[in-house]
Amino acid sequence: MDTQTDIKTLSDLQDKVSAAPSDPGVYLMKNVDGKVIYIGKARNLKKRLSSYFGDTGQMNMKTQVLVRRVSSFETIVTDSEKDALILESNLIKRFRPRYNVILKDDKRYPSLRLDIKSPYPNLCIVRKTENDGALYFGPFASSHAVRETLQIIYQTFKLRRCKTKNFKNRTRPCLNYQMGFCLAPCCLKVDKAEYNEMVKDAVLFLKGRTPELIQKIKKNMITTAKMRDYERAAVLRDKMFALEKTLEKQVSVTTDFKDRDVIGIARSDEISLLMLLFIRGGYLLGTRDFSFAETISTDAEMIGTFIGQYYEKAHFVPEEILVPVFPEDANILEGWLKSIKGTKVNIIQPKRSEKIRLVRMANHNAKNRLRDLIASNATRTNILFRLQGQLKMDRVPVRIECLDNSNISGTEPVAAIVAFVDGKPDKSSYRRYKIQTVAQQNDYAYMAEVLKRRYGKGEQSKPYPDLLMVDGGKGQLNIAVSVMRDLNLEGNFELIGIAKKDEKKGETQDKIYKKGRTNPLNMGRAEDLLLFLQRIRDEAHRFAITFHRKRRTGSSMRSILDTIPGIGKKRKSMLLKHFGSIKKIRAATIEELCSMPGMNQKLAESVRNGLLSETD
Repeated sequence: MDTQTDIKTLSDLQDKVSAAPSDPGVYLMKNVDGKVIYIGKARNLKKRLSSYFGDTGQMNMKTQVLVRRVSSFETIVTDSEKDALILESNLIKRFRPRYNVILKDDKRYPSLRLDIKSPYPNLCIVRKTENDGALYFGPFASSHAVRETLQIIYQTFKLRRCKTKNFKNRTRPCLNYQMGFCLAPCCLKVDKAEYNEMVKDAVLFLKGRTPELIQKIKKNMITTAKMRDYERAAVLRDKMFALEKTLEKQVSVTTDFKDRDVIGIARSDEISLLMLLFIRGGYLLGTRDFSFAETISTDAEMIGTFIGQYYEKAHFVPEEILVPVFPEDANILEGWLKSIKGTKVNIIQPKRSEKIRLVRMANHNAKNRLRDLIASNATRTNILFRLQGQLKMDRVPVRIECLDNSNISGTEPVAAIVAFVDGKPDKSSYRRYKIQTVAQQNDYAYMAEVLKRRYGKGEQSKPYPDLLMVDGGKGQLNIAVSVMRDLNLEGNFELIGIAKKDEKKGETQDKIYKKGRTNPLNMGRAEDLLLFLQRIRDEAHRFAITFHRKRRTGSSMRSILDTIPGIGKKRKSMLLKHFGSIKKIRAATIEELCSMPGMNQKLAESVRNGLLSETD
């Protein structure tokens, strides 16, 4: 908008603010296209909106940018501030406005699931939590962290490790029983009370109650020793020593042994970051950080919105949440948290004692993480700018896509396209394709079909990449150029091919081909740029081959079992469910196959002969 339009729009907005209600409620700010770009709540709508469209000289730069993009706003009056809090949360989920604090989905973070309804519960790693009555612990910061925790539990508590389907079908104990790491409830008669006691101990450990657990084990050890059951006492002693060793690695940060989360905050012109410290029983168990590229919320608004979104899905709500800035709706949030936890939860902005030290620690960690994030972003930005120069592009390759095919001798051909935005994988833009129109093996034809399906839908194909990379040399690149010419997209984005080095010819690095050049580009000393492109190519290859394996596995299951006379859908499902795989069905004896419901000697022999013939 030009200056005159800006003045007119601001004047219209100020007139609308003067007519706004002074009640609690929610406001939705929209741009010129009518898209919601920010949602907020207020106990007094008129007062809050006046702060945006009054004296702009008092605003920070980010708020001024937002106000310039606001063309209109709507207000929704609610009966109370609590209703405004709930409505704001629901509307943010619905519209996902650009300038709001929005937590990313936790699917990429692993958690531990304990099905307490099972007779002999076990722990398993999941990336999606359900409201199914099971206990969930986490999410953990990485797969390494969750597996390290599992290893400690398996070494200390004799919980079964086998999956539920294997547990039901196992006929003899596994190696973990032989090594003394499992009681083998799959095959042996194990006292459920004894097993459940181990489960309770594992839960205490996962909840961060290690000191309490050590005292419990120590008490049992002394009692057992007095009863002269020295063998059992020695087992308890070893368990206690193992837990004490684990506890030594944890940092004690308070002396009151309370559970609390501590929030720290750090901001720059580009990024806002929240750091969360998890303190359980006085020990610092871990941290997580949450970054937001574009938000105009104040520190207080940011923390309030974060608490509302994070603890809605959290497995555990602590007794206290320490914050550097008191959210204006803290009392409402405390009431809402109490409804989740069942007991009172205090949101505290400490002023003294060890609690203020914890907040400073969280802020310090937030600043360190923000600095690392800015440095990492700067490195990626630098790579993209240099890549633009190296490829002589007319714009920075902010969005890069890469295509790769996967097949074995033409069977189950598939392709995949991955996208990197700002130098990072954008997995929501990854796409998988089953080849539909090419009957014979032809990698060029596969590529042409997928390119047409990805980029040949007009407006629906957007966003287009700044740089499209195909896995292959001049042949693959020429196909891509031809398809883009047919789609009238030639010149819309840069095209390159990446081919692996030919060591027989003495080549020392992969080659980058560009349209109009016979020879590959000379990357010179820019090895990091080549490594960056190789990383994208390798990710496309990984994604494509994973899809191909999945398709091939499904196809092999259908082709083998479905060709055996007398084995229909139900029997096939029953066999796969019981044995778990084609390989295990093939290894089963005639007697084992006959023992299955609906099976007899003749059918068992047909299955065995049919599967064995596949290996010939």
